[in-house]
Amino acid sequence: MIVIGAGAAGLMCAATAGQRGRSVLLLDHAAKLAEKIRISGGGRCNFTNVNARFDCYLSANPNFCRSALAQYTPQDFIDMVERHGIGYHEKKLGQLFCDDGSERIIAMLDEECRKGGVDRRMETAIQGVSRTGEGGFVVETSRGRFQSQSLVVASGGLSIPQIGATPFGYQLAEQFGLEVTPLSPALVPLTFHVEDAEIFTPLAGVSVDVEARAGKGRFRENVLFTHKGVSGPAILQVSSYWQPGMELLLDLMPDGDAERWLEEKGDSEQLIANALAELGWSRRFADAWLDRVGLNKRAKDLGPKQRRQLAEQLHRWCVKPNGTQGYKKAEVTLGGVSTKALSSKALMANDVPGLFFIGEVVDVTGWLGGYNFQWAWSSGYVAGMNC
Repeated sequence: MIVIGAGAAGLMCAATAGQRGRSVLLLDHAAKLAEKIRISGGGRCNFTNVNARFDCYLSANPNFCRSALAQYTPQDFIDMVERHGIGYHEKKLGQLFCDDGSERIIAMLDEECRKGGVDRRMETAIQGVSRTGEGGFVVETSRGRFQSQSLVVASGGLSIPQIGATPFGYQLAEQFGLEVTPLSPALVPLTFHVEDAEIFTPLAGVSVDVEARAGKGRFRENVLFTHKGVSGPAILQVSSYWQPGMELLLDLMPDGDAERWLEEKGDSEQLIANALAELGWSRRFADAWLDRVGLNKRAKDLGPKQRRQLAEQLHRWCVKPNGTQGYKKAEVTLGGVSTKALSSKALMANDVPGLFFIGEVVDVTGWLGGYNFQWAWSSGYVAGMNC
């Protein structure tokens, strides 16, 4: 069998298939192995999330990932990590990180491939793929022609092109008649329109605890102001649900009742900006935000109508981003090879026997926090067991 793509899903698939006795050739156009693993989690690799379940993934068919996640769970991958003596810790919200860095995960997967006798060839450009008369596949490469009965496509998506992302997998799917759903950057910072950028760009680096909402997405984490707009965990999460023209709603007081809080301030001489700073806000952000909503006043100067207006703004600050920072800053690609075209139990194309698609190239996109790596491990394992 041939696996195209030596990233997280491809390495997992190759190791799994090799260890069950399959002859495996693993090809990748890149010079470095698993570069996306290397840079993930700030270099410490958020390798899974103990809370990974089907409803933490976006897809045209949200149930599609159920089977793979059940066949290979977060605990299964944790068991492998522990067998290799890799230290790890839970940072927050079920996110597991390496103690010593992402290189340990890459080395582990490389060792698992060696145990399976995988023939890995880097810096090998794929020049063409075709079907043989016997139902197998011919892969033309810069290092010659290879033939196999099974072909697994683990070439990733469009995110982070600077480390080698290409549309190869989508093009190959379409070549064989498989539908590809619309693609867009996901887990990506959002950008502001000029009027908001002028106010908030000077706050680059300021972080605020919020509940962010866009479409069906709703997440409680930090938002980080940048030179172009907003980022941080809350924004990256809702960016997968946000679409051009859609409003972004931020609850800036997610643990409190803003109207009651303002009523308690009553006739206070205190500036609202100072009061918000006492709640943990950056004073710079408090001033800029209150100027933006036109209510930078003393508490005593707010009438009942203005208190209600300010309370509404605190709980439902509406921002209309003008776009995203694109694939260069996106952690993953939303959309991909349609799940209608694939078997959920094996990840094989329904109408092209022997052709498998796994990992990011498939229309399965996880939340921020190790979910996408778990999809890579699960889908890679399933294909490796069935190819």
